Amino acid sequence: MKQVQFYLLSQTDSADISAAEAQACELAAQAWRLGKRVLIACETEQQAFNIDEALWARDPDSFVPHNLSGEITTYPTPIEISWKGKRNAQHRDLLISLQTELPDFINSFNHIIDFVPVEETAKAQARERYKQYRQLGWQLETVQC
Repeated sequence: MKQVQFYLLSQTDSADISAAEAQACELAAQAWRLGKRVLIACETEQQAFNIDEALWARDPDSFVPHNLSGEITTYPTPIEISWKGKRNAQHRDLLISLQTELPDFINSFNHIIDFVPVEETAKAQARERYKQYRQLGWQLETVQC
């Protein structure tokens, strides 16, 4: 069964990183600890760099191996950070989407995490994505943060 979890964000963005970006980092770390391979799909290259920096800034005890799409690594990392128009073809178990529209490649996933921000325009975009997933027959769940 294909499933989408929408996380209802209760906090607003900080100066360094958005609430959705911060939650994406934490959820990616949790999934990695459970043995999942994760793709974080960002809206822009700059957002991907923000996520990369946030993951590097974690405490050494909570580091998660990750890379940006297109980076050459000796071994595949469990967390890949991509942006529109940039994606490696490695299989991933979980898609964490920070994109404003449904990514083209959602059908290669069975589990997707999406976000409903506090800001009204972004909230309206999330509602539209929710409707689209429902029309595609995905099982939907909302999670309060």
